[in-house]
Amino acid sequence: MMKVQLIAHTPEPEKIVAAAAKLCYSQVGVEELMQGLTPEKTAEFVQMLASLGHESPTEHVSFTFAIEGVSRSLLAQITRHRIASYSVQSQRYVRLNEFDYVTPPEIAENEEAQAAYDEMMEQQAESYRKLAAILKEKHKNELMAAGEDEKAATRKAEKMAIEDARFVLPNACDTKMVVTMNARSLNNFFAHRCCNRAQWEIRALADEMLRLVCEVSPALFVKSGPPCVKGACPEGKMTCGAAAEMREKYAELKETVR
Repeated sequence: MMKVQLIAHTPEPEKIVAAAAKLCYSQVGVEELMQGLTPEKTAEFVQMLASLGHESPTEHVSFTFAIEGVSRSLLAQITRHRIASYSVQSQRYVRLNEFDYVTPPEIAENEEAQAAYDEMMEQQAESYRKLAAILKEKHKNELMAAGEDEKAATRKAEKMAIEDARFVLPNACDTKMVVTMNARSLNNFFAHRCCNRAQWEIRALADEMLRLVCEVSPALFVKSGPPCVKGACPEGKMTCGAAAEMREKYAELKETVR
């Protein structure tokens, strides 16, 4: 099951963004930069930035998420968002004899498909275990023949084996990661991944990340979500045709955290 936590963020993110914007639009120096930034003034600056489409001040604040129970397929998608930092559980160093895996809803809703899927996952796990064992024994013997003691050879052989055995693991195999993005990158992420046309798993992740950041910085993310939340759908003939429903969905998501 997917789990997402916001584990850290820039303190007073809206005030920091407002200070950056204040520097852009006034003659104040650094000594006066934070002066007079009341909650009302801070909100005014943040709202002004949103209305002007001036996004660069929002790069000064960042948000860090701990994520688990997501697939390696999702990992391939989220890392396409390059203005971010990622730390991911390594399949080179972590042995996955009994790995957990993500099941698509369409499979989970069909008893026959679910049974076949579970069988395939167990076959993949068995292939991984078998291949890792074969390679470990091979590497251990070679290392001992080269003069390594048995304990050291066993330890090194384990890492060498799982580094190659992982190639049989499926995209469904679950993983864990820590992700940090600044507010500008997050808004870009939400625009692409909250859209109805995004793949179901990363859309669910984006929705939860948006809910979490709205709890600590609602003004920065008041217009966040798919493009249709704040304007016309850009998908053309590929539109889902549900712009009104999407606006309602994200209005409700943000309302629940206020």
